[in-house]
Amino acid sequence: MWCVEQRRETWAGPTRHPKVLLLADKRRSGSLSSDPFGVGTVLLYNRPGPSMLRAVPVSLPPAAELLRQRLGLSQTVAAWLARTGHADVGAVERFLNPRLKDLTRPDDMADRQVVARRLARAVRSGELVAVFGDYDCDGITSAAIMTEVLRTLGGRAVPLLASRFDGGYGVSAAAARRIRATGARVLVTCDCGSSDHETLRALTAQGLDVVVIDHHLVPDEPLPAIGFLNPHRQDCGFAYKGLASCGLALSIAAALRRELNVELDIRYWLDLVAVGTVADVAPLDGDNRALVRSGLERIVEARRPGMQALLEIAKITRDTPLTGRDVAFRIAPHINAPGRLGAADVALDLLMARDIETARGLAATLEQISDRRRGLSEEMFVEACAEIEQSGFECAPAIVIGREGWNPGIVGIVAGRLVDRFERPVIVVGFEGSTGRGSVRGPTGVRLHDALGEASELLVRFGGHQQAAGVELERHRLEAFRERFADAIARQRHTVAAAPASAEPVTLATGDDPLLVLADLARLEPCGFRNPRPRIAVEGRVTSVREVKNGHLKLEISLEDRRRLGCFAPRLGSLAPSLSGQVRVVGDLRHNNFGGFEAAELLVDEIVPSCSVRAEAPLQASAAEPQPL
Repeated sequence: MWCVEQRRETWAGPTRHPKVLLLADKRRSGSLSSDPFGVGTVLLYNRPGPSMLRAVPVSLPPAAELLRQRLGLSQTVAAWLARTGHADVGAVERFLNPRLKDLTRPDDMADRQVVARRLARAVRSGELVAVFGDYDCDGITSAAIMTEVLRTLGGRAVPLLASRFDGGYGVSAAAARRIRATGARVLVTCDCGSSDHETLRALTAQGLDVVVIDHHLVPDEPLPAIGFLNPHRQDCGFAYKGLASCGLALSIAAALRRELNVELDIRYWLDLVAVGTVADVAPLDGDNRALVRSGLERIVEARRPGMQALLEIAKITRDTPLTGRDVAFRIAPHINAPGRLGAADVALDLLMARDIETARGLAATLEQISDRRRGLSEEMFVEACAEIEQSGFECAPAIVIGREGWNPGIVGIVAGRLVDRFERPVIVVGFEGSTGRGSVRGPTGVRLHDALGEASELLVRFGGHQQAAGVELERHRLEAFRERFADAIARQRHTVAAAPASAEPVTLATGDDPLLVLADLARLEPCGFRNPRPRIAVEGRVTSVREVKNGHLKLEISLEDRRRLGCFAPRLGSLAPSLSGQVRVVGDLRHNNFGGFEAAELLVDEIVPSCSVRAEAPLQASAAEPQPL
């Protein structure tokens, strides 16, 4: 194997590393615009001849060599696994081949059996069940699972979704009125309800039996519900804590099937579990790894008309393996878009569509909404950057900005892009009159929820977790909150963890066929939070470079083994004059079947010229909320 000495910084407080200041200045001046997808493209054409990448030769570590021999892995992926702590051959084999039969036993999940009994009684007696979901991907997929399972088992269910613009997140007073209007006797909340004690207490007093399915932080006050499914409860003995609400909904489906003693293949709903889990940035380890791996297969099978229509508008085919990134950036954004701009119901209708004609019509509507959302987010991003630079906020430990009329459904996307640009925590608030709602995002390692807790008396309310959160505040408290939050972030500087080994790219090993490496990378899927996909580094000599239409960069690289790399870097055309001689390109190795010629493709996020001045493309979307193209 061959290795190149490399270094990659992570967030270490408000001061940006000098090596990235040049690019940051170019972005602010307008010569580089932000790329939400955060990637360029490099084609690796496989040609005969020995592989002789320009690099420093080192031997494959013993642990990596053992993995290579015993599991038939490429040197590149074996080295990656060993470096990131996957050294035991048996454990790695199980990791590469997750199985549903190895899922954690659910018997110790608190309230699971109580909920199954109550829903079984509702099915048998024909009671109407109201299924109320959040307006994001996890809430929508959870609501679809619960509604379809109940109906498939012969029950009666009516799905409802929260609205950002009519009551906001959770079971609000407005939502409670809609629930009561259905005449339901049972309420099941999906991905919400944990903090809605007042409205749930009122619904209970009016005769509804309430079940809460949620995976957010557990409240101190007990919920007025007959069942509260959340693995984070202190009294919950379920060992795996990473399930999103859609995964919990599937577990309830299995329990209900058993309680009714009927046949039901719940694997049908794994496609929705995969989408909801990835979109919610749940950890892709343990049970989630097995659930999402199986779910990716079912997404591609497209037995669900709505999923087939989504694949069509996302232009996803069966030619290459589906990845976690495909779900996060090409499927989930379409489902999330309606809830960002208005009612999310069209997304739920699409997932539950019974025929392909209906599904295609709904998918076309989603695509139009997605286009509108992209335009609005770009406008807000430009306005936010201008305000930050004019006010000097970019020098603060954290950025807090707000404006009248900013869409509260878009602020999370804008906050994520601002984190990528300014490399510090960001809060973006959309005000409507005297109050506003905002989203909180930050670099890896920042404890956002803790920082908000230190300023909680200045907020109407806040919620979320350490990676992402939401706030509601009054306009006249914005300045005081900005200072308090920035101080809290500044105190975290010395406690931020170092970058994990997985953040470092792995060099394409000498002798490794890129297409075989791709096959091994597919075995690492699903990749995402807590299971990042390896970034691959390759060196070569620039033979041609030019800026092309729309400010993109086209680059051709020659390697010493006579292979050629055709490169395309979106929105990095301004770098063309500075690129010559030896360069190292780093990014995500992917398939490219353009023109019927099978090749490996490197989606670039970093270019290092021979002068060692690093130029980075806009990084991938923040872990808190994947950003769509």
